[in-house]
Amino acid sequence: MLTQLRIRNVAIIESVTLPLQRGLNVLSGETGAGKSIIIGALGLLIGERASSDDVRTGADKATVEGEFDVGQAPEITAALDAHGLEADGGVLVLKREVAATGRTRAWVNGSPVNASVLAEIGRLLVTVHGQHDAHALLDEVSQRTMLDQFAGAGTEVERVAQTFTARDDARAAVTALIRRRDDAVTRADYLRHVADEVEGARLREGEEAALNEEATRLTHAEELQSLTAEITAVLDDADDAATRQLGHLQRQLSALQRIDPATARLQPLFDAAFYAVEELAREVAAYAGTVEHDPSRLAEVEERRDAVYRLLKKYGGTVAAVIESGRAARAELDALDTAAHDLSALDAAVRLRDAELAAAAAALTAKRQQAAAALGAAVEQRLPELGMADGRFAVRLIPLAALGATGAESVDYRVSLNLGHDDRPLARVASGGELARVMLALKTILAGLDKVPTLIFDEVDAGIGGAVGLMVADAMRRVGARHQVFAITHLAQIASRAEHHLVVHKAAKGGITSADIDVVTGEERITELARMLGGDAESEASRAHARELLAGAGTAGLEIVRSAGARRKKSAG
Repeated sequence: MLTQLRIRNVAIIESVTLPLQRGLNVLSGETGAGKSIIIGALGLLIGERASSDDVRTGADKATVEGEFDVGQAPEITAALDAHGLEADGGVLVLKREVAATGRTRAWVNGSPVNASVLAEIGRLLVTVHGQHDAHALLDEVSQRTMLDQFAGAGTEVERVAQTFTARDDARAAVTALIRRRDDAVTRADYLRHVADEVEGARLREGEEAALNEEATRLTHAEELQSLTAEITAVLDDADDAATRQLGHLQRQLSALQRIDPATARLQPLFDAAFYAVEELAREVAAYAGTVEHDPSRLAEVEERRDAVYRLLKKYGGTVAAVIESGRAARAELDALDTAAHDLSALDAAVRLRDAELAAAAAALTAKRQQAAAALGAAVEQRLPELGMADGRFAVRLIPLAALGATGAESVDYRVSLNLGHDDRPLARVASGGELARVMLALKTILAGLDKVPTLIFDEVDAGIGGAVGLMVADAMRRVGARHQVFAITHLAQIASRAEHHLVVHKAAKGGITSADIDVVTGEERITELARMLGGDAESEASRAHARELLAGAGTAGLEIVRSAGARRKKSAG
């Protein structure tokens, strides 16, 4: 449960600490005093979207910190373990910080985490039921979700969704193959032409460049032969060729070394130059041997180059692209040959998926049918406790024309809130206050299944009051026997049933409006209840009404009244 909530610099709140207890906790206060800000701060703590607007004017950052007593809850422990976190002695501290720039940071027991991890853990700790949640009852999706939650059908719901997706994927594969087959049939002659033409050409990677090089050599063969002859003459053939000149130079270099041995270091340079010239002469001679004036070969190369160019122009800018075009065309033709066999296999897969979906949907339907009767009876049993003595509630399952991702049926909540009237869809019968009470009945039932320890009710009492308000309060208190309940309320009837009462109020500090929180007991609580009743908080009539409400809350309320009375007598004495 949430034992303490600390809020700093959020909206108009400078710094408040909310101490919370087991059972039913309530927060009351004047309209605009900051009750909604408390809920907003709680939302930040459990990973909801944050913005710079959350930061109090003039502050650098806003922080919200919640301390939870989680005991040995296995779901929470598992979630913490999955992220390398742990509760310290059963205590878990969540913290969220929002900078004035909009940047956010979060921690779990001092370890930094991202907002998604904070939200994952927060959902296991706190559930917020807002004043607009009742309208979700008008949505078939919400109605179905509540029924499935009550049925404990999470596994079946997931199985139906998975098998539906698998069945749709199988059907899509059939459709895609038929489309490819039909396209291939239409284009068969063209595809065959492409495959035969490209395969017949026997192209090789890099062939285009090689043909261009050969064509250049053949076209300039005479010029190349003349140039190589001149180079060979200069290097080796002429009387004054470089190799002969270097031979004479060797004799002079040897004479130089006999006179001055220090010039021996020149010999390696000479040797390198001589060998380089010799090697150059050999390479030029070898190249000259490859140059041939061959008009017939040039014609062959030009013809082949033209053929390659035509293929490049038709099927792609590179040889690799042409080869791929031929391969793809052949693959389509091959697919056409095997399409009948492949379609048969895919049709069998669709039939299998259909059977799996039907089985999964039947299992889900069976759970829903059982749960629909039980949920209808459970809600109907609670309606008199919430001021609807003649109320009837039923959950109808309406078969769908075809199996869907959510099963074989839609879900319809139907009510009859007045004696002698047939049940009708909830949206057509219930007023706002009645809708809120039906939602509360459902929430109290589902809370028995819910493992989230802390439930927040944010002004779910809208549209009710008087005796009905007391009934709603008693229902919340019963939920508080199994969960920690934190209710933000404007009804004195609900506040009177709380085991822990906090009041938010605002005042100016240093020229800036700020909200504060007080825990009220004794006379202070009676004063707050009297204010909530709408009368003069100091009038004896209003205070007497407040004491009467507290007295009706049971032992705890009587103790508050007795304690307040004792203090009054002592003050008067």
